[in-house]
Amino acid sequence: MTATAANTSAAALALDFVLLYVDSPAASAAFYADLLGRPAVEASPTFAMFKAGDGLMLGLWSRHTVEPAATAPGGGEIAFTVAGEAAVRDLHADWSARGLTILQPPTAMDFGHTFVAQDPDGHRLRVFAPHRDEEAQSEQVRS
Repeated sequence: MTATAANTSAAALALDFVLLYVDSPAASAAFYADLLGRPAVEASPTFAMFKAGDGLMLGLWSRHTVEPAATAPGGGEIAFTVAGEAAVRDLHADWSARGLTILQPPTAMDFGHTFVAQDPDGHRLRVFAPHRDEEAQSEQVRS
């Protein structure tokens, strides 16, 4: 396959779902409904799904029933972009008050301000406010 063909194929793909393998879809759905402030759009004993924004869906699939079998949980990270450093601190305070495990307190990093929490299955939840120049680059990538 030529580089042009590979680029054409990749450009045609859309990222529609992020799937997390969880111990209990019902418990994880309750956690994410509270965290996101919206109910699941689909729920069954083995799966729950949320609208994540801009057409992206978040699926919570039982790691006990997924085929092929899932490997160790908690190896990924979901990132939430917020408007600024104050929003990072405010959300950190809110999530800490809710009892979420905090893996990294609010920290200034090369890409902006961030903190990292953990969901009940060990998936990392990063909240960050990118530096303004990175926000402009991010908008260009999305276009």
